[in-house]
Amino acid sequence: MKPSIAAKLNQLSIRLEEINRLLSAESVTADMDNYRRLTREHAELGPVVELYRRYRGSEADLKTAQDMANDPAMREFAEVEVTETRARLERLETELQKLLLPRDPNDERNIFLEVRAGTGGDESALFAAELFRMYARYAERKRWQVEVISESPSDLGGYREIIARIIGQGAYSKLKFESGGHRVQRVPVTETQGRVHTSACTVAVMPEADELAEVVLNPVELRIDTFRASGAGGQHVNKTDSAIRITHLPTGLVVECQDDRSQHKNKARALAVLAARLQDRQLREQQSKTAATRKSLIGSGDRSERIRTYNFPQGRVTDHRINLTLHRIAQIIDGDLDELVDALAAEHQAEQLAELAAAQN
Repeated sequence: MKPSIAAKLNQLSIRLEEINRLLSAESVTADMDNYRRLTREHAELGPVVELYRRYRGSEADLKTAQDMANDPAMREFAEVEVTETRARLERLETELQKLLLPRDPNDERNIFLEVRAGTGGDESALFAAELFRMYARYAERKRWQVEVISESPSDLGGYREIIARIIGQGAYSKLKFESGGHRVQRVPVTETQGRVHTSACTVAVMPEADELAEVVLNPVELRIDTFRASGAGGQHVNKTDSAIRITHLPTGLVVECQDDRSQHKNKARALAVLAARLQDRQLREQQSKTAATRKSLIGSGDRSERIRTYNFPQGRVTDHRINLTLHRIAQIIDGDLDELVDALAAEHQAEQLAELAAAQN
């Protein structure tokens, strides 16, 4: 093990002992915010320190087996023990390195999902509806809640744009690599000559900001307009100005929400979406600064960047970032995304481990 990693693990072991002392104090619950921080840190450090203890125990076992090898009567047995213990140490070290990788602070957050039709007209809007249903079915499989914030239907039953809030632990960690351009190749329902067309949609996945605390929204920089909601909703919809449109003047970002009959609720939802968009914008600006030196699985942050192709005639889905092709398009479109999601996460982790190894050399 690299001395730098061993030093880090020793520091974490000492910190865990300190947290144990603090949590055992009678006055620990006097400050509940501090108590929650300590318990959360304890939950994060516990598995790392426990694994490190197993590693140190295996180191001791290796030393014992090597000493036994000096005894001719025990040499054969000891050599087997040395080989097995070294293999175990390698596995434990790899697991420890994974646990030490920097964690994305947004991983456990709820998300805002935005799907927009791109090139391809009505076919693109229909594909946007299928993509949204795909993510909604995936959320259903994970027992997450899906709350539509706003939608702009197309004439044939698709969506020009749809925005939803997905509520569930780890939602961002699972779907954060879905941002980008999604391309579909198939014969549209409007095609009379059986020709395959190519259309595209863009997907944006943004972590929900903590009650606007992390993004400063200056009221002076906001223009808030009210208007009468359109579409389904009954007579009430057309009688009150319950719909909200918020424009962030410095950036030109515009958010509309008309899903609820309450103007107050629509405003709160629109502000939450705006905060998430501004936070996402800041994140992408930071990523663009490091893009020259570090590959990023979510690309340059340009929503038009093609990340995945859904080819219906061939029954395949190809993720171009990791060169993964799966011939099970029906299941994927129905929300069975685990294989794609896990592959993207594994590739990201492998990239982080490579960077960690390079930094230590």
